Amino acid sequence: MVLLEFSMSPLGKSESVGKYVARSLDIIDKSGIAYRLNPMGTVIEGEWEEVFAVVQQCYERMKKDCSRISCTIKVDYRKGYSGRLRSKVASVEKKLKRAVKQ
Repeated sequence: MVLLEFSMSPLGKSESVGKYVARSLDIIDKSGIAYRLNPMGTVIEGEWEEVFAVVQQCYERMKKDCSRISCTIKVDYRKGYSGRLRSKVASVEKKLKRAVKQ
């Protein structure tokens, strides 16, 4: 399974890109894959082809009305593990013996 964190936004539109993020999040949500939105991007979990297909869909939607797009992607593959969106945080909380802010 792959955890993929990405941030994609148009350049030159305005300081606020929330409407573009919302469009991408709608695509992610409708894909059915597990995800977590954070203030600097979105983490999605699934098989390699699946997560990159979602990023591709977000890109295709954004390029319809954006002439320049910035995208950063980080990938963490771990064989045989799923549910890491929650379990990675739970592991840290167990070591701290308390919940962390999310």
